[in-house]
Amino acid sequence: MVASVGPISPELVRQHGLTAEEYKRFTDLIGREPTLVELGIVSAMWNEHCSYKSSRLHLKTLPTEAPWVIQGPGENAGVIDIGDGQACVFKMESHNHPSFIEPYQGAGTGVGGILRDVFTMGARPIAALNALRFGSPDHPKTRHLVSGVSAGIGGYGNSFGVPTVGGSVGFHTRYDGNILVNAMAVGLAETDKIFYAKATGVGNPIVYLGSKTGRDGIHGATMASAAFDDESEEKRPTVQVGDPFAEKLLLEACLELMASGSVIAIQDMGAAGLTCSAVEMGAKGDLGVELDLDAVPCREEGMTAYEMMLSESQERMLMVLDPEREEDAEAIFRKWGLDFAVIGKTTDTLRFVVKHGGKTVADLPIKELGDLAPIYDRPHLANTYEPVIAAGSVEPPVSHAEALLKLVGSPDGCSKRWVYEQYDHLIGGNTVSGPGGDAAVVRVEDGPKGLALTTDVTPRYCDADPVEGGKQAVAEAWRNITAVGGLPLAVTDNLNFGNPERPEYMGQFVGCIRGIGEACRALDFPIVSGNVSLYNETNGRGILPTPTIGAVGLVDDVTVRASIPFRREGEAVLVLGTTSGWLGQSLYLREVCGREEGAPPPVDLATERKVGDFVRGLIRSGRLDTVHDCSDGGLAVALAEMAMPNGIGIALEARDMPTTVPLHAFLFGEDQGRYVVTCSSEAMFALRQEATEAGVPNWYLGLTGGDAIVFPGEDGIAVSALKEAHEGWLPAYMSGSAAAPDGDEPPAAEAA
Repeated sequence: MVASVGPISPELVRQHGLTAEEYKRFTDLIGREPTLVELGIVSAMWNEHCSYKSSRLHLKTLPTEAPWVIQGPGENAGVIDIGDGQACVFKMESHNHPSFIEPYQGAGTGVGGILRDVFTMGARPIAALNALRFGSPDHPKTRHLVSGVSAGIGGYGNSFGVPTVGGSVGFHTRYDGNILVNAMAVGLAETDKIFYAKATGVGNPIVYLGSKTGRDGIHGATMASAAFDDESEEKRPTVQVGDPFAEKLLLEACLELMASGSVIAIQDMGAAGLTCSAVEMGAKGDLGVELDLDAVPCREEGMTAYEMMLSESQERMLMVLDPEREEDAEAIFRKWGLDFAVIGKTTDTLRFVVKHGGKTVADLPIKELGDLAPIYDRPHLANTYEPVIAAGSVEPPVSHAEALLKLVGSPDGCSKRWVYEQYDHLIGGNTVSGPGGDAAVVRVEDGPKGLALTTDVTPRYCDADPVEGGKQAVAEAWRNITAVGGLPLAVTDNLNFGNPERPEYMGQFVGCIRGIGEACRALDFPIVSGNVSLYNETNGRGILPTPTIGAVGLVDDVTVRASIPFRREGEAVLVLGTTSGWLGQSLYLREVCGREEGAPPPVDLATERKVGDFVRGLIRSGRLDTVHDCSDGGLAVALAEMAMPNGIGIALEARDMPTTVPLHAFLFGEDQGRYVVTCSSEAMFALRQEATEAGVPNWYLGLTGGDAIVFPGEDGIAVSALKEAHEGWLPAYMSGSAAAPDGDEPPAAEAA
């Protein structure tokens, strides 16, 4: 008999994030009024964060298979085969709402959660990345949030002992009340030793492992499935508190336990804690689960069954163990100083039964909790597309040199060194290329092969045209991996959008999904894992649509790769790919001209692949070692980023530039699918002929040399001045010595 608590009020149902229709669906399913614990369980299982009720219909359209994919979406993380009996395990997830409320703990536990998703699969984490979006620099909370999030990511990752090797940081007023913290983790495992969440066998012990359960994080998943308002600060108690040192112990204990052959199934206690992990393990194995909460290790006195089932305390795992090895398993965890408690068993009833204090507080059909969760085909509006802006219609308001100085010293264009130097990107000794490049490169064990890793998205493109923006996010990730010589293999995504109940925001989601799917199919770039984060809005204003793409590629030999900096003087600089001078939604149009408008650059996926395959072939054959893709700020910013590391400049020559494109549009347009490369002047003609024969458009820009970037018809701008602007803005802003940009003088002028 299930213990009753009396009638459930409509207000209590609303507080649990369920609609009246959803609550009726649940009571019809169980045939009675639920207990409070059961209400908490269904609120966790049917919220947006756990059930994907607004997105599942559209996620099914994405490509998820390829010969090298071992495990696609549906598990803790995706798994791909990278050869030699080795697998790469990776995933990306969001911790947006908690990081806005409590930036240090929110960001830190976001890192901890994604690391657990990876080592739950039997993989040792070897790298972490992130993608961060903050509000306008002049918003009163932005500086505090940047500081707290950066410290939280560094504090957790550094202490755990995983190198944070890449990421991105952006600013926009649409994130003022709802920042984004997307964390990605990458691990290595053996292909025949991957662990899954599917429970098997009747009567097997269910074991609680790791840290004790507390009251932190209760209703965290429900909070992540709701929009913010002016009272969001009151939700601070729902933010989890992390302990990276306990997580490191948990990692080592889990990997040792897995190697012992004791583990039948394993699940991280992430969103919705014990509820979600137990239900998913049983449901995937077509088994029932019975839990006795009296056995759960708690760090606080008097915790109720409701609190234990919904707590999101960190550094915890749930396992189904081989009963014959239970004592050996317990000895391993006791050795590492972690809790080990048998809290239940698998059954053949297909029921989820929870007991506490000698009473049954929940008795629910286990598969229906997931299978019968609502699926909504939300109304969605097609985007009203921005008009195409002709390059010739945009008059340059300043010289090219002044425009470049402003762009490299702008909030989005400046160096993010202040952020990533708080992360240890060398721990483990296998980081070959860390933050600041097109893609990070991490050696696989002793090499010679490595993994190329990146996170990418251009939210302003997605806002102006969701389909093209979705395509561009995937293409940019594919391009960044290609630019270091990697073969792009697979994608994880983190789909951050506003309120799906508003047709305009749901339309953004649907459009981006369509574009992502088109690009992944065209580029043989399947999606193997991911996360959806909806309701990212405050007081009715949604964020920019931000479908972050995390990507993994394979580098055959890490000693044969390319990087950004100009290495030698006297080399020919070429741009490969089509240039039409596309200024719509460009950083130049926004930062220099003060106009945030226009259609974003279209993505020709066939051309993208053709140019990328050509460039990758040159890198892998050892013929190119300096390569940079063109993105924000176009060709001119790419050249500046190549010049600044070693102080080597370039004098651009107009003789080979297209005469049909205005010079400022050629320099600052953001046409897609382009790479800037260097080669010896002797090799240039053969390389250009080869590119032409391959159908790859190409232009000669000039020779490297000197200490300035010189545009045709202008005096040069010193590389040192560009570097001062580029490196100066963010440290000055964070110290409070530089005002937020006001659109007049370049911010770098103050930073200098």
